[in-house]
Amino acid sequence: MSASPDPDFEGLVQDMRDRRGFDFTGYKRSSLERRIRKRMGDVGIDSFAEYRDYLEVHVDEFGILFDTILINVTKFFRDVDTWRYLQREVVSSLVEERADGGEIRVWSAGCSSGEEAYSLAIVFCEVLGEDGFRDRVKIYATDVDEGALHAARLGIYTPKKLDGVNDEWRGRYFEPSGNDFQFRTDLRRRVIFGRHDITQDAPISRLDLLACRNTLMYFNAEAQGHILSRFHFALREGGYLFLGKAEMLLSDGDRFVALSMPHRLFVRAPGPTYLPRDTVPLPHAHPIGDLAKGRQLREMVLEGGPTAQIAIDLDGNLVMANNQARAMFAIHSRDIGRPLRDHEVSYRPIELRSLVEQALSERRPVRANGIERRFNADEAQYLDVQVSPVIGDDGMLIGTGITFTDVSAFIGLQREVRRVHGELETANEELQSTNEELETTNEELQSSNEELETTNEELQSTNEELETTNEELQSSNEELETMNEELRVRTAELDETNSFLGGVLTGLHVAVVVLDSRLDVRAWNPAAADLWGRSFNEVEGRPFFGLDLLAPISQLRDPVRACLDGSSDRTITEMAATDRRGHAVRCRVTVSPLGGREVGVVLLMDVLDR
Repeated sequence: MSASPDPDFEGLVQDMRDRRGFDFTGYKRSSLERRIRKRMGDVGIDSFAEYRDYLEVHVDEFGILFDTILINVTKFFRDVDTWRYLQREVVSSLVEERADGGEIRVWSAGCSSGEEAYSLAIVFCEVLGEDGFRDRVKIYATDVDEGALHAARLGIYTPKKLDGVNDEWRGRYFEPSGNDFQFRTDLRRRVIFGRHDITQDAPISRLDLLACRNTLMYFNAEAQGHILSRFHFALREGGYLFLGKAEMLLSDGDRFVALSMPHRLFVRAPGPTYLPRDTVPLPHAHPIGDLAKGRQLREMVLEGGPTAQIAIDLDGNLVMANNQARAMFAIHSRDIGRPLRDHEVSYRPIELRSLVEQALSERRPVRANGIERRFNADEAQYLDVQVSPVIGDDGMLIGTGITFTDVSAFIGLQREVRRVHGELETANEELQSTNEELETTNEELQSSNEELETTNEELQSTNEELETTNEELQSSNEELETMNEELRVRTAELDETNSFLGGVLTGLHVAVVVLDSRLDVRAWNPAAADLWGRSFNEVEGRPFFGLDLLAPISQLRDPVRACLDGSSDRTITEMAATDRRGHAVRCRVTVSPLGGREVGVVLLMDVLDR
């Protein structure tokens, strides 16, 4: 008989999900508890309740705990006999099936630091040849660990890590990089790395081969079932599933048929493809009402922000560095509380102390743009540095916040465009050389493009699921006579969902204004505030046509009335206006009814030009 779950442990797992956004509830409890206890031992804490309080106070501790939980153990061609079988039976069959030259799509889920994804690339090169691989194969490699993904994108490995690669393949597919070896750049472009959580995010679809080796074993049976449902949806009919030695699908014969059980290779069985309904998880309904939780939320948003940020108190001591700053400037937890002057970031890449003094004395932000941070003769990073004084509620200075924004891609592209433009003006015969240099610039943008492509694949999968749902609804028309009572109940649920979706509009980058039937302002998103210089608090509940905006909003009165009285479903109006910065803009305003005449109208204000 299994022991009752520890309520303090379950509370810690729930807290990590609700406050931090990482859901480990699907992990096997024994493995998860063992790893958390290991980290608790490192910091000298015995109880889960005490460690939960420790996490709330030390915002950088969660990143260390996350690395402890996710053990990234991988190698090139692990279980070499299995890889030989994969190359001989599976990859060769895929190439024969796609004799028409169509694209072959592969997904390495839980790729860790990239060894498995590059192993797949080598196998396909051996069967198709390098030209065929570059033209026909696309490998998506995903993981939830950003640190592992960073190492995978670099593709640089020590000789020890290449033990599983024979000398012939090492010389053919890797290039020397100092004392290490880097996977060839021309082949690397066909391997796309991106962050993806296999328990929550939409899967990549229309796959020919899906490799997920020794990852499922960390999840409990329920979580494995959800993951396998996503894998079944992701694979085309007849596609191959490649698992690790520690994993089996003995209870999933209706979706996957064993091709070779000793090698853990399976074929997707015929059948409908239904994406699990929980692919896009809804926010957990756990309201945060007290000040401690609000402070925790602010700290976590700052910790996970995309830009590096540090904070300095009035005595010149470093009091905060978020995750990006710690990674960028090698700041450790022991550095917090020490004087800024004792750390390299105080003078490299720019002398910060003088900027801090200027910002404090002038009580205004001080900015330095395009600061070069050089790593070696060939590699540099460019940063925009902003030093802002922090003023307390009593109007007194309490410290300084410093933000480092990486603008390397922009500056690099800007310089490249100027250079190319000059070369084109002086000599047309240098066009070929210029194209090669532009290719180098494209490589610098490779990482961003890969993330966008992974996101696009997820959106495409969601769209395919919606199309499948539409087909289900069409076939369900025959059952409407028996389902009327259920549909009446769901009508109330749909009304609530529609109201929720209306709130989502506030996150759009287009200015959104919602008016009620009395033409009073009920919603005013941040984009509207940025365009017209009025916050939501200033306009909430006020008559829209009584607002003092630098725009001829009276032109909208007739279209709004037409939507309210039902004579028009949608009206588009263009008007000249002036934004909050005093710039002349031209807006396209789309007026649409919101849920019928009794509710109100929605105004979408899109700036066409400035």
